[in-house]
Amino acid sequence: MIQTTDLRGQTPSRRELLALIPRATVDVSVATEAAAALIEAVRAGGSSALFEQAERFDRVRPAALRVPAADIAAAADALEPLVRAALVESIARVTASSAAQVPAPQTTHPAPGATVVQRWQPVARAGVYVPGGKAVYPSSVVMNVVPAQVAGVSSIALASPAQAAFGGSVHPTILGAAGLLGIDEVYAIGGAGAIGALAYGVADLGLEPVQVISGPGNNFVAAAKRLVRGSVGIDAEAGATEILVIADAEADATLVAVDLISQAEHDEQAAALLVTDSAALGSAVAAEIARLAPLTASAERVAVSLAGPQSAIVLVDDLAAAAAFSNAYGPEHLEIQTRDDDAVLALIENAGAIFVGPHTPVSLGDYLAGSNHVLPTGGQARFSSGLGAYTFLRPQQIVRYAAEPLADVAERLVALSRAELLPAHGEAVAARFERP
Repeated sequence: MIQTTDLRGQTPSRRELLALIPRATVDVSVATEAAAALIEAVRAGGSSALFEQAERFDRVRPAALRVPAADIAAAADALEPLVRAALVESIARVTASSAAQVPAPQTTHPAPGATVVQRWQPVARAGVYVPGGKAVYPSSVVMNVVPAQVAGVSSIALASPAQAAFGGSVHPTILGAAGLLGIDEVYAIGGAGAIGALAYGVADLGLEPVQVISGPGNNFVAAAKRLVRGSVGIDAEAGATEILVIADAEADATLVAVDLISQAEHDEQAAALLVTDSAALGSAVAAEIARLAPLTASAERVAVSLAGPQSAIVLVDDLAAAAAFSNAYGPEHLEIQTRDDDAVLALIENAGAIFVGPHTPVSLGDYLAGSNHVLPTGGQARFSSGLGAYTFLRPQQIVRYAAEPLADVAERLVALSRAELLPAHGEAVAARFERP
């Protein structure tokens, strides 16, 4: 069901590791042309294009693209009690963690009478995309909306695909989560067209453009986010989910197997990797996967994911080699289950989120850990981070000088401006002291 890659006895460089790493064969770029056409149709046709795309892709024509506020409130009231309790708890935990991500303003004093204030200013308006498709993601509503609210974003629009099973409206559990968070601007629109609508606005729908778009989606959503980047900010081009587990002989093979299966059920393109210095553990995990995967309700999807080129059991010489492999991979989710978790953790540089110990499964982070589950995929954790309050904040510097500290640096500033062949820069300073 899952392939084994044996790297024992090898010392590949990081460049060589990058070539050895198993990845899904689907490339976001192949969806770019189609995504561009869908975005342009929305820019030209507005609501009519969004209705057409809903009929084409979601097989339903919504009664209205904007969900009435009364429907959102009703959906919140109708949430199953345990689901509601879980969402309320998730909101509280993610709020606390997100608040820790907001830096306090800092003031420096380069000289008496001179100050530079560093402040973090939220964008005024954000767009959140919550996918439909194979699963329902009220947790993604929480993970996207809460950091924006904590950052101070005053206007949030949420888009999620129309559901044929619910008369063309957004899934009621998504609506319920939005209602718990006080979001009353929700649109039954999906895919690349929804990203275009959020980025550029839709006049005849009263949808104003946003400044930042966050949220996961399929390859067309990822391609659309790439296309609108520059007109708006985006969190990342989130693709299919990934889990990489570093484990040794002391790990529980059953726990490792169920964690790999749990992420494989997201999508056929999901990646699940075990990196271990124990061939015995690798064999035991493979056996447990073969035993347990057919028993889950998502067995068909799990089987495709685990048999794909993106999933593997990787054998290495030691845990240092396992950490090196993981750093080259840059997993979205990294689990560490070893005899000395902290020693392995000290070797980790690149990961979206790290789950340490046998009682910290990725599933906890998906729902109730308090961490955010919107994380970089496809190796982007090597150079970017997951979603947080900082996604919606912009650092700004406020500079304030009195005459005396400006005069103190004037001569040197003029000299630098002349050295750069930009004398007017220096003249702008000198003019402040040459006037009567």
